[in-house]
Amino acid sequence: MAVPKPIWPGSSSFFPGDTPFGYYDNDLQFQNDAEKVSVWCAKRLGYPIINVELNAESFYACFEEAVSEYSSQVNQFNIRENLLTLKGSSTGSNATHRNVVPNLSRIIELSQTYGTEGNVGGYVDFKSGSIDVIGGKQVYDLQTLWSDVSESGNRIEVKKVFYQSSPALTRFFDPYVGTGYGTSQMLASFGWGNYSPAVNYLLLPMYDDLLRMQSIEFNDRVRRSHYSFEIKNNKLTIFPKPRNGTSYKMWFHYIVNSDRSNPYGPSGGYGEVSDMSNAPYDNMVYTQINSPGKQWIRKYTLALAKEMLGIVRSKYASIPIPGAEVNLDGDTLRTEASTDKENLITQLREDLEANSRRNMLERQKEESEFQQETMNRIPLSIYLG
Repeated sequence: MAVPKPIWPGSSSFFPGDTPFGYYDNDLQFQNDAEKVSVWCAKRLGYPIINVELNAESFYACFEEAVSEYSSQVNQFNIRENLLTLKGSSTGSNATHRNVVPNLSRIIELSQTYGTEGNVGGYVDFKSGSIDVIGGKQVYDLQTLWSDVSESGNRIEVKKVFYQSSPALTRFFDPYVGTGYGTSQMLASFGWGNYSPAVNYLLLPMYDDLLRMQSIEFNDRVRRSHYSFEIKNNKLTIFPKPRNGTSYKMWFHYIVNSDRSNPYGPSGGYGEVSDMSNAPYDNMVYTQINSPGKQWIRKYTLALAKEMLGIVRSKYASIPIPGAEVNLDGDTLRTEASTDKENLITQLREDLEANSRRNMLERQKEESEFQQETMNRIPLSIYLG
């Protein structure tokens, strides 16, 4: 009766379902490589010179774990590289094996929050409210008069009050019209006063308009009851004090503070990428992994198989035989496997870091500088006309 061998002779024996999780079982290239990698690992462990106490499923499990580890390491690197771009996108879109193009979406979202405070954009709705101005009353509590009714007691912040006099620009003569003694004198001083047809306009510098408007506004502030207001704790004080018998509506823009403090933005945040835990990266497709990646997977499979074999042999550190005993190398195999795994992970991470977006840009910059230096050493031709 033949004694069964501890390892199969390399026949095509892999079938879907032989791995613990079955992540890659339906990939034809994975099925083909699973058998070959198992035979290679068995021979690297000493078969058929010595017995290898592992069966087919053990090698398949190590192979599957090695592919998953490679996928995990590369995906973690890609998540770190692309998380700023992926944040806010749908978690249902798989980014594995896809080129993620950097964009300014996160920077724009950040600027939108500043736009809210600057009244030039943002995600917070500006709402309109009004109060009834009553003659003789100068102070109005906007929180009580408006927000408690329309916003269910939420705290508001007033952004703009429509309470102002006519703009200064509308209260002086058009500087382009040649009317008025001053303008006529200026035209005459340039020698244009007696021209026919008559010159009836003069282009003045911009600061002339600004000085005129400033003069009108200072006049309103110093000599008249200037239209102005101040807000403290949403209590509006208007100047001048409304005359008795006055009755009109004064409008203002405001935001609800709870809208501005909403950390999830307008979409609510559900179903969107928020951090590393839900960035849309899945297990790689084994067929799409290139040759260097598959070589790393084979070496990592060998390290895992060596570790598993060491665990098996550590169960019996020594086996008694007639007149002596045989010491097994379980602890040695486990130590070697741990070192091999650590070295492979370190190597892979270094390779990934060397090809990060930042390092590639730095290399591109150096290449450009070297090329420029080389071009500067090329003699320039002299052309004689």
